[in-house]
Amino acid sequence: MTPSAALLLVASYLIGAIPFGYLVARMKGVDLFKAGSGNIGATNVGRILGRKYGVLVFVLDFLKGAGPVAAIVPLARSLDPDATDSADVLRVGAALLAFLGHLFPVYLGFRGGKGVATGAGAVFVLVPGPAALAALTWVLAALTTRYVSFASVAGVVALVIARIGGAADPLGSGQWIVTAFCLVGSALVIVKHWGNIRRLLAGTENRIGDGPMRQTLLRGLHILTLGFWFGGAAFFNFVSAPTIFDSFKQVVNGGASDRTAHQAIVPPDATQPTKDALASALAGSAVGPIFPKYFLMQALCGGIALVTALTWFRDGPGAVHRWRVYLLGAAILLVAGGWSISDHVSQLRVDRFHPDAAVAEAARAAFGPWHLVSLLLSAVTTCLAGVGLALAAKLPASEPSNSAVQPDVRSAA
Repeated sequence: MTPSAALLLVASYLIGAIPFGYLVARMKGVDLFKAGSGNIGATNVGRILGRKYGVLVFVLDFLKGAGPVAAIVPLARSLDPDATDSADVLRVGAALLAFLGHLFPVYLGFRGGKGVATGAGAVFVLVPGPAALAALTWVLAALTTRYVSFASVAGVVALVIARIGGAADPLGSGQWIVTAFCLVGSALVIVKHWGNIRRLLAGTENRIGDGPMRQTLLRGLHILTLGFWFGGAAFFNFVSAPTIFDSFKQVVNGGASDRTAHQAIVPPDATQPTKDALASALAGSAVGPIFPKYFLMQALCGGIALVTALTWFRDGPGAVHRWRVYLLGAAILLVAGGWSISDHVSQLRVDRFHPDAAVAEAARAAFGPWHLVSLLLSAVTTCLAGVGLALAAKLPASEPSNSAVQPDVRSAA
């Protein structure tokens, strides 16, 4: 490692160690070590000084994690153009040191925060996709359970799962170091929240308040995900997919045209069954890659809609809130079943043209029935999502009557 890269890594720690929460509170005449939970994170600042100061500290802590990771490679290259240090090693090193700086700041005798905001800033630069899923998990968990500590732990668990499950080769060359940072950083966050976890298990952890803002956010998230689910599924099933299949039929039967780059894609003496098979194969090749993303979208939207619906399962008035949960649960089960059957249909679509005549014949015989089952499941799922969206008209208009505002005096970001 070059001397300039080493200095930049040290700078990453020193930047991460800047105790913005402590400094902001000091400017207001408050010693955070002696107020609230005694933590210097954004949650304790918001609790003591108010929401706007909590947001300010969260943003500053986020930036001190993101800034070093984003800047270290271009700075290292500008200081030493001949350097051969790995870009991933530099970024991960900056992320880890900025994160450790927040946890153990030299300026405060190594008494730091819990690292959620600073770690979030670092991972949003390193792995933006998994980081976005982790952030969504945090928001959803905080809104539905009202436990900030649980939301923080759930967020880092989601980050690790998304990184390992979403990367093509998370432990391969050039990938393992980023995966290692996600694992180590998540473990450190969990360790820093160990006291909160014990209180969660004992049922003594306090919650954030259940005010009108929380209920508004829950309703908005519930409606937004149901709208996206129903709209996306309805458009794909009843507009996009049929149009794509009809379009390929026209292309195959129409001969050479501008839609085939004026190239003949079907022999002049091809029979109609041959043309139909080609049209189906081409349409399948166009639609097939959409299915994994389509079902993932349904699973995410359905999961968010169901989790938010559970918050009104017992508190909301009337049986409609229970039926909403049952309906969304059934829809998610159909998504899971449809996903599996869709994969089977996609394989049968390929096997219809297998060199082995017996395999091809068996695939052609099975393709039609299984394809019909797949279409029916998808249509029923879309209808259930639509019913769920219609039931959103019966969401509670205000927070549940048995809610109580309880400050979270122990959780901290």
